[in-house]
Amino acid sequence: MKPAERFSLAGKRAVVTGASRGIGWSIARGFAEAGADVALVGRRQETLEPLARDLVEQTGQRALATACHMGKAADIEAMIAGVLDAWGGIDILVNNAGTNPVMAPLATLEPSAWDKIMDVNVKGPFLASAAVVRSMQAQGGGGSIVNMASIGGLDASPLLGAYSVSKAALLHLTRALAKECGSSGIRVNAIAPGLIETKFAAALIETTAIHEALLRQTPLGRHGQPDEIVGAALFLASEASAFVTGQVIVVDGGSRM
Repeated sequence: MKPAERFSLAGKRAVVTGASRGIGWSIARGFAEAGADVALVGRRQETLEPLARDLVEQTGQRALATACHMGKAADIEAMIAGVLDAWGGIDILVNNAGTNPVMAPLATLEPSAWDKIMDVNVKGPFLASAAVVRSMQAQGGGGSIVNMASIGGLDASPLLGAYSVSKAALLHLTRALAKECGSSGIRVNAIAPGLIETKFAAALIETTAIHEALLRQTPLGRHGQPDEIVGAALFLASEASAFVTGQVIVVDGGSRM
């Protein structure tokens, strides 16, 4: 196999959560351009449908628009079942959906906010991954799961304590699943982005003092763009990383050096 061919996703069926914008949409588009059929998962069907049409028109790949609240077990079960029913299998899962509804010290954080963060950022990926692993094993094994973590899961961030804890848990879920699923040929890895220009990170970028402080810690001297996460995701989803599992790739402009 030629080096470039190792990055091909031709014939693969991928599910990308949180795919309506930002990093998720960039990954979904990148996967389709690499030859995968892509199920776009997000909260609103009316937002996802035009994106799915765009993928079909621009890449010629199949695309599904699937509304799902990643904090609700019934939604996740129905979403996975719908993709399996439509396509007969799932080869790649990207757990990208995440939330952080509040910036606050842990000592004053409302329990309801903690629960929401943990439901979407930890329980959602757990439930989706478990369902996909069962389907991959039933088909004879093989496949890739990519969890979208954060450098916040490696270094705790003030006022983002619950989010940091959730991403640390996601990293450990990655490692635990990798150990359990390796014998089935299923690889499980994670990406830990730094500051990326998305709606999710708008408060950090638009608050000048915070933004400038973060850039002073970043050797490349800037924040990242969603498209700059696609290469790492494509590597982990494809045969280019066939001997890689249980790992985390940091994409942060060097801020953690």
